[in-house]
This record gives sequence, structure tokens and C-alpha cells, in this order.
Amino acid sequence: MRGIPSLITDIRKNVFTEVARMAYAGGDYTQAEDLPYKIVPGDQPLHRESIFLERAIAGERVRLAMGLSIRPVQTRSLMTEGMDHAAIAEQYYEPPLVNIIPYACHACPTNQYRVTENCQNCLAASCQKVCPKGAISFVNGKSCIDQSKCIKCGKCAKACPYNAVIHMERPCQAACGMDAIGSDEHGRAVINQDKCVSCGQCLVSCPFGAIVDKGQIFQVIQSILKGDQVIAIVAPAFIGQFGKHSTPEKFVTAMKLLGFDRVVEVAVGADMCTIEEAHDFLEKVPAQQNYMATSCCPAWHSMIYKLFPGEKDKISMTLTPMVFTARLMKKKYPGCKVVFVGPCAAKKLEAIRETIRSDVDFVLTFEELNGMFEAKEIDFANIPDGEGLNEGTAAGRGFAVSGGVAGAVVNLIAREHPDVEVKTARAEGLRECRKLMTLAKAGKYNGYLLEGMACPGGCVAGAGTLLSVELASKVVGKYQSEAETASPLESPYRDEGEKLD
Repeated sequence: MRGIPSLITDIRKNVFTEVARMAYAGGDYTQAEDLPYKIVPGDQPLHRESIFLERAIAGERVRLAMGLSIRPVQTRSLMTEGMDHAAIAEQYYEPPLVNIIPYACHACPTNQYRVTENCQNCLAASCQKVCPKGAISFVNGKSCIDQSKCIKCGKCAKACPYNAVIHMERPCQAACGMDAIGSDEHGRAVINQDKCVSCGQCLVSCPFGAIVDKGQIFQVIQSILKGDQVIAIVAPAFIGQFGKHSTPEKFVTAMKLLGFDRVVEVAVGADMCTIEEAHDFLEKVPAQQNYMATSCCPAWHSMIYKLFPGEKDKISMTLTPMVFTARLMKKKYPGCKVVFVGPCAAKKLEAIRETIRSDVDFVLTFEELNGMFEAKEIDFANIPDGEGLNEGTAAGRGFAVSGGVAGAVVNLIAREHPDVEVKTARAEGLRECRKLMTLAKAGKYNGYLLEGMACPGGCVAGAGTLLSVELASKVVGKYQSEAETASPLESPYRDEGEKLD
């Protein structure tokens, strides 16, 4: 549903905007009790049966946007419960990162075949004839499926000449490549956190907006207001996310109006990652291991650890572009705070790893950053150009789309070692990534470089994006073509990666 304006996207934007306004107004978090009334004004519900339910859901969204956990409904507690600990610049996320607000869940049907009005009561009755369990009868001239007998084989749907039988799946469940979503005793969706890798695909697939990830908008603004030198490192997928006027030059100006000290492309770190990953591959494959998996996507990385623990040593030891860029900033500007701004929910989980906490202080998605722009009433059409972003190469910027990581590594190896052929295989979406790793484990990809992207289409399809995947991919391609240099070997930071490991 990315790129399609809806009531859900409006609500999310309003929540992020109001939290940002509260923070910029001085950070008095006790005002949070009033935010549900600003987000859901008036006395009539907009989309649910009760305005009180709408405000209760808005209240939990505010808490989650500030990094707090959902409150239990069984006991009374204030909306600001625990905010005194969370509303500080030094606060990290507390798992779970991705949450379902129970009373916002529609309890959608799971894995059912249903007959639609397309049924023509045909004489062939093919649906009934092929059903192995006798679950289909004709009632009032229409085919009818007895759900207690149905075994979900789908033969009826395939046999119907009118496509009158449809397969209904819970959207969040269908989107989850880890099969981490089940149901509670009331039929509402629940997340098995032992399986979840926080890719956020369930979040963008829920038509009721019941799934929400935690945020750090309030904490980032608190750090800015404290006077910290806050540096934004921005993933290459940012291009075009904030409207047609949001050129790199205007984006830099807008970020400084928010209070950021400077803006740096994470494509710089992607270039360092390319160089190091190419060296890693040449050193280890096949001398030390039979294939190598890329390291960039944290959800792909976590999926391998959870489902293929015996293969985890095949993941490249190279740092991700986010970490390379963050470490570069910490080295150049001692004492600074680093905010990664990107499309990805899983980066929030990566940033709280013990080995990375000191490098990346905060993570914001594009959607959350847009709330900050709204809070400060920034109009991209009417702000001057800044200095622009010119240090990332075309290869580094290409990390935003599927195939970009492996492509950059292969091209670099071909340039340095033209006699070496590197075979690659890639997968988009965690279900396809699981298939890829199953084949790799079976020895089908010996000698290969494997690229896995949890989001179909790559980072441009992350849970925190604002554009449709198709448009975002097109805009990133144009951004690549505008890079002043093409290869990571031409980057001014080409020799920095090894020093930052």
C-alpha cells in the first residue's frame, strides 16, 4: 500500500507530526495526554464504531512513536506512564520493535476459500465435483463452502470457470516471510517475536493500521535542543520521498532547518562496504567457505541467524553502510550524535546491537522524518538550495534497489581482477530469501555471492518509505546517473573502510 494516500497514512503522519511538535515546543511530555484529542478531533468517529476507541488507538500510537510499549488493557494507567524514562535523548529502543495494537486489529479471516457473487450456478458444478471432502453444496442457487469441512486445498478455486472462488488470507500474515504472525483466542493477530526479524512488511500490509513500530522522533529532537552536534546520515533511497521539490540541495536546507548540524550520504558507507565486501569475497570464496552472503540487509541477516544458524558464518563480516558512515562521522566529529535516516524498520533493531550502539545513536524512517518536516511547516518549494550531496558514487547509491549490492561488488571485482568471474544469485522478500538459503545450504550456490533483500524491490520498499516501489526505483536510478563518480574506487573514502572495521 506504499505510495497510496489513505486514512492510515494520514493518521501515522498526524501522530509523528504531533509528537515532533510537542518535542520542539520544549519537550514537556506531559502534554502527550492531549495528543489523541488533536489527532482525533471532534465528537464523531471517522472510521471506527467509537471516537473513544479511535483516541485509545491514537494514544498507543503516540506511545510507540516515543519508543514506549503498549499498555495492558486489563489495568488502568496514564498515557504518560513510563515517559519520564523514555523521553530522554539517551534512550534506546526496548524490544519488541514491531507491535500489534490488539483493539485496532480487525481479526481478519485467515486462509479461507470463499464463494463470491460471480458464482453462476453452472450445470458443470466443477467446484463441487473436485472437492475431496464434500465441503461444497448449492444453497439458493449459489455454491457454498462448509468451512468446517474445507481443507484449504484450493481445488475448487482452480476448477471454477468464473473465478468465483477466492482465497482469503490475512494481509499481515501473507506479507510475513518468517511466518511469525498467528492468532490469539479472539482471532486477532499476534507476532511471535522469536521468529520476527522486524522487516516491517506486516506493518505496511495491514489495511487497518493495527501494526506499529517504535520510534525515536522525540529523543532526536531532545538531542538537538540540548545543543548536541546531531549529524544525519541518509540512505540513498531518500531521493524523491518528500515530494517533487525535495532535491538533494533543498533536502540539506530542510534538514538544517530541523536542527541537524550536517547531512551525509550513506552511499559513502556503501562505497566502503563494496570495497571491503569484494576483498572479503576474493579472500574467502572458495578458499575458506563455499559461498558468501551479503551483509547489508539486517532482516536478511537476522533471518539467516534464526532459520539457518549453521550458515551464519557465510555472511560477509563487512560492516553495513550505515555503520561505516556512522563510524566515519564519529571519527571526524568526536562527541557528535549520529541519526540514521532511512526506509527500514529493521535498521532500528540493528542499531541497538551492543557492537553498534556507540556508532548509531538514533534511527528515523522517512515517514517519521516527514512528521518532523510537517511539525516545522517546511515547504520544499519555498526554501533555498543547500550545498547538495556529492560524495556518494553511482554504485553506492544503487544499494537502494534490489541487485545493487551484488552488482556493485561484481563490477568492482571485474575492474580490479578482470580474470575473475563472480556468479551471483539474489532474492527479494523473505520467503524468496528462505528459498535461496535452502538451496545454498544444499550446495546449489557454491562459489556464488548471494544478495538477500527482505523487502521486495529492495530498500526502496522498506516499511518507512512514502513512495510506491516503482516510482522510488525510477527516481533512485536517476539519482545514480547524476553521481559525479561511478565506482567506489573513485570515492574519497576508498581507503577508510579498513580503518573503521
